[in-house]
Amino acid sequence: MSDAPDGMVDPTVPPSGTGCVECDADGGWWVHLRRCAACGHIGCCDDSLERHASAHWRATGHPVIRSFEPGEDWFWNFDTGAYYDGPELAAPQSRPADETAPGPRGRVPSDWMAQLQARRG
Repeated sequence: MSDAPDGMVDPTVPPSGTGCVECDADGGWWVHLRRCAACGHIGCCDDSLERHASAHWRATGHPVIRSFEPGEDWFWNFDTGAYYDGPELAAPQSRPADETAPGPRGRVPSDWMAQLQARRG
């Protein structure tokens, strides 16, 4: 496991919401969600079209994220490219369990898999 630099994890900060901040603002959708361990920003993962979680890291310098998916409690440090053994963060620990992945329900296009494949290709 990799250590995070001092000040890069604040376990007292709640998440910014229940979905990706930028996707919600733009009416977009995501595959999975990630939570910034420093400020609580919720962004979409790198499998998502917009990759807002890693964009947040590049913009802010906050390298440590935690999965914001139900049943997942892993941390990742973008700077080191390694998992991080982080503390319990302020609730909630994940998006609502009844929300879909990809999500959010009602905004995921029927051709979402084709869109992701086109982005990778």
